[in-house]
Amino acid sequence: MGVIRVLGFACGVVTDFRRTVFVMDNIALQADEVQALSAIYEQEWQVISEPSRIYAVVVGVDSGKKVTLEVTLPSDYPLEAPPQYQLLAPWLRGSLRHQLGSLLDTLYWENMGSSILYLWIERIKEFLEDLRDGDDSEEPAPPAPAETPALPPSDEDAQPCPEITHGECIMDRKSVFQGHCAIVRSVQQVRQVVARLKENRKVAAAAHNMWAYRIGGATSGAFQQDCDDDGETHAGARMLHLLEDVVVVVSRWFGGILLGPDRFRHINNATRGVPDKKKH
Repeated sequence: MGVIRVLGFACGVVTDFRRTVFVMDNIALQADEVQALSAIYEQEWQVISEPSRIYAVVVGVDSGKKVTLEVTLPSDYPLEAPPQYQLLAPWLRGSLRHQLGSLLDTLYWENMGSSILYLWIERIKEFLEDLRDGDDSEEPAPPAPAETPALPPSDEDAQPCPEITHGECIMDRKSVFQGHCAIVRSVQQVRQVVARLKENRKVAAAAHNMWAYRIGGATSGAFQQDCDDDGETHAGARMLHLLEDVVVVVSRWFGGILLGPDRFRHINNATRGVPDKKKH
């Protein structure tokens, strides 16, 4: 038994050692990549948080359209995992946002295990150039109606839209966050609330309209719940745990300055701060 214990301990030490070496390899690769990107993109490259390894780069073309790519580098990137990323641009919504995100995801899978940020940045630049060339060669298309996030279909009869209350605006470095809330008893009412909010031009023009709802079952005790980040990664899930029998939509108008982790604090505060959120 003593020999087995010694062997087990030795195996554990070897495993920990290999893991430490693996993490050190990733950190070294990240440092080389960040140094290279900083030299290539200079003023467009931004350090949001060095300890958390959060960085951003502003990508633009002559058309004036710009996209800010914000990335967080986990300890197992690039050898085992992708970076977490956000695409920040007030004009990038709906199908365009989905198309660009799909291009970046495909590029990662084609180069899994390698440093990917430079390829992502250049692919975003190509995407913007394609948009510019399309704008130059075609007649301007009429503005598309604001999209309503997809929700599960419902067979319920039409119901009047619940009353919507609006929270105070939270402002930080030119970004503005505002919560909107309604008491709901069905998914149909959730759909109505989101659609009604999108009829407001100011809300429809927000960079992100993230939403979450939770509806309690009166008899079964089970909950219906869902959320949508609308491009603000993990925001919907953070809102979800604060809710009960309501839908909350938080609008963010991006002011051009990256807020890093502070944006989640504002999203939570906007969710909590909507009047009458729990009075039902």
